[in-house]
Amino acid sequence: MKYSKLAVKILEYEEKEIYYDPVYHGRTLKVFGIDDDPTRVIDYIGDQFLEKEYGLIFFDTRGKYPKEKFDTIIEIEDNKPTGLDPIKMVKKGLLKDFYTASTIIQTIYGLDRSLTDKLYADVLGSKVKSVADVAKSKEQYGEVIREVYTSLDETFFEGEVPELGKSILVDFGKTYSISTVGMAFLILAAAVKDRRSTLIGIDDAAVLFYTTPGSAAIPLLTQPMRGRVTVLGSRYVAENLLNIPGPTLVLYNDPDLQSMIYEANGVPQGDMRKHVLKGEGAFVWRTTQTLEVEFGKLPFEG
Repeated sequence: MKYSKLAVKILEYEEKEIYYDPVYHGRTLKVFGIDDDPTRVIDYIGDQFLEKEYGLIFFDTRGKYPKEKFDTIIEIEDNKPTGLDPIKMVKKGLLKDFYTASTIIQTIYGLDRSLTDKLYADVLGSKVKSVADVAKSKEQYGEVIREVYTSLDETFFEGEVPELGKSILVDFGKTYSISTVGMAFLILAAAVKDRRSTLIGIDDAAVLFYTTPGSAAIPLLTQPMRGRVTVLGSRYVAENLLNIPGPTLVLYNDPDLQSMIYEANGVPQGDMRKHVLKGEGAFVWRTTQTLEVEFGKLPFEG
């Protein structure tokens, strides 16, 4: 089989090397396993894309990724200013336009369409110049937001808007508020969603699905684009992850969960299913006509 220049080795079998190629297999790779296995696979794939002069954007819920490969490190913590105010980010050129900023606020705070349209008009007319202004507004959208707006939110949006370099690590390892994680994930996903020549790593992807903003962010980063590759790593075999189109790398896991992954990918019972042991993987991918399953060992120690 011919491979594109984006192909990266993911497994080894005897004398054979097994590659994941975004061009032929699909732009989103899902990796399921336990312990640090998904993290290590994403890190390993990231190193190969660095050699291709790709940027890396990693969303890390566990604080496990080495920081030295990134030129921007954003550490999200409870009660710590982030500068991730969507309205201010538009002014800095980090978000596309004020409508994008308004829809982000809509998603975070559950505004309906009419309130969002009013908010957009007020942002466009400079009646509100920050999320803090929005939350203080006497308009109805301000009243709705204040019902759920907390001191955590207020602190979150404070601070200088960060610079976003070519390679970005978003570290959620010290964050305990899942709502804070969801907000940051959505805002930063919107900021980088059009980047090309970029590998996006999301670990743990299932955790980032737990909030409405987090669920809204995933499609921004898995929509197929030339020059972009997304790797979703998870220790949880969640239905919403299994339903995302793209190939799957099955790592060591509970037998029932391995069976669930095979089932979700349409792998028939029999020889095409093999129990994956520690240090091994099964790569499941489709063509327009066939389903393929390739088995091998992970190409790194431990």
